[in-house]
Amino acid sequence: MDGPEIEVRRSKRRRRTVSAYRDGDRIIVMIPAAMSQREEAEWVEQMVARLEKAERRRKPSDDDLMRRSAALSDQYFGGLAKPDSVRWVDNQNSRWGSCTPGDRSIRLSDRLRGMPSWVVDYVLVHELAHLFEAKHNEAFWAWVDRYPQAERAKGYLAGWSAAAKLPAPPGEDDDYVDDQIDDQLDDPVD
Repeated sequence: MDGPEIEVRRSKRRRRTVSAYRDGDRIIVMIPAAMSQREEAEWVEQMVARLEKAERRRKPSDDDLMRRSAALSDQYFGGLAKPDSVRWVDNQNSRWGSCTPGDRSIRLSDRLRGMPSWVVDYVLVHELAHLFEAKHNEAFWAWVDRYPQAERAKGYLAGWSAAAKLPAPPGEDDDYVDDQIDDQLDDPVD
């Protein structure tokens, strides 16, 4: 059988609404008990397609990342940043992304999958800027801040980092979260 296992659950309390969600490898489709078999088949097909489309949007592939980085480079850097590879990695637990200018590769942490696209775009913009400005200096931040959602994305990532690290270590000052974000976005430079 191709695709996920599908489980249909009928409910007598449900009158008109149909919903679907993923539970591990299965997709659960909730329908009204009074629905006919034909209606069920139509709704299951429609809801599985919707769910899978939403998942693809939230979890872009490596090819999607490469296409997105090219569009962002064109839009914010005039095409100046041209990576040779952009891919997801599962070994970055203390960084959101990294860039190696020497081989023009960008890696994004799997932890970003499922985050809003404007947050992923911000991390891509950050890493793309490292292709021509290696250090986190004034010039680098001027490039990154061309992305209109930069401050919002930094705040989102700071909040996520703070929540993931709760409770905060005693005696830490207000710069703790900012330092954590900067550390996570620091990139190895060849």
